Amino acid sequence: MSNMTEILVLQADLHEKMWGGTALRDLYGFDIPSDHTGEAWVASGHPNGPTWIKNGRFKGKTLVEVWRQHPELFQNAHGVRPFPLLVKILDAHENLSVQVHPGNAYAAKHAHELGKTESWYILAAKPDAEIYFGHHAQTRAEFSQMLEQRDWERLLRKVPVKAGDFFYVPAGTLHALGAGVVALEIQQSSDTTYRVYDFDRIDQTTGFHRKLDLLDAKAVTQVPFAPVTPKQTTKQIGGATCTTLVQAEYFNVQDYHLDGACTLAPSDSYQIGVVVSGKVTIKSKRDTYSFTPGMSFILLADGSDCMVTGTGEFVLATPGPAAK
Repeated sequence: MSNMTEILVLQADLHEKMWGGTALRDLYGFDIPSDHTGEAWVASGHPNGPTWIKNGRFKGKTLVEVWRQHPELFQNAHGVRPFPLLVKILDAHENLSVQVHPGNAYAAKHAHELGKTESWYILAAKPDAEIYFGHHAQTRAEFSQMLEQRDWERLLRKVPVKAGDFFYVPAGTLHALGAGVVALEIQQSSDTTYRVYDFDRIDQTTGFHRKLDLLDAKAVTQVPFAPVTPKQTTKQIGGATCTTLVQAEYFNVQDYHLDGACTLAPSDSYQIGVVVSGKVTIKSKRDTYSFTPGMSFILLADGSDCMVTGTGEFVLATPGPAAK
């Protein structure tokens, strides 16, 4: 099995959300559980929604099981740390709650899991769609005062978005997807969220407003907000235009627009892939699989090239230096 890249085809785990809709079915063909489905966890080792392997020798196992039982396939030397990345497709039919995530140290102490730095690649957006990204407070005292006074118009920073936009969202960033946005989210494997503002909605399952986490939010939010804009580079690889969207501490993300064929050179790490549009076929010396929009996979690093053919777009994510 040496020098033969193995392809793991993944089965997404679907999550209903009060703000979700039907885009995961309408755009990507997912068999959604209801018309309020907000998230497809397309590559996950998190206990709140692990993905399953659909093919090959690991068919029927979860990604967590393969990660732990075969650490050599992931350069996971001891097989004890959690799978470091989580990849989702999000359907924000309505606004998500404005929230913030902790870094590793705070999350380990208060939530007993990883922190949550994430990124968004906008897949679709209705006209005039926007996100909440950062805030306008200049001091912690001003931030706290705006929170207590619920002065959202002055506090929250809104940014218009369109398909193809990319945002890097480090831990400590106040943020939310706005209504009418579908996004691919690449993040640390964490489900810890501190909710700041929920648009005064009533949770129909409880009859009450959802819980806010203002004390934790005050503790972890970056003040003042300083957006990080990753340097992006583009190169041609055969029939593919490859854009590096971010190279960061916890993950790297590349976007491929393919028309014909390209070769994926051997990687020193496993690669998580999601097909965004079109039809893409990946052929290694070991496997050949075709993928349509919404489908996800992992290329295990075994030291050989893969040939990719078709017309479409796919995104590859790899762990950054702090996640290996």
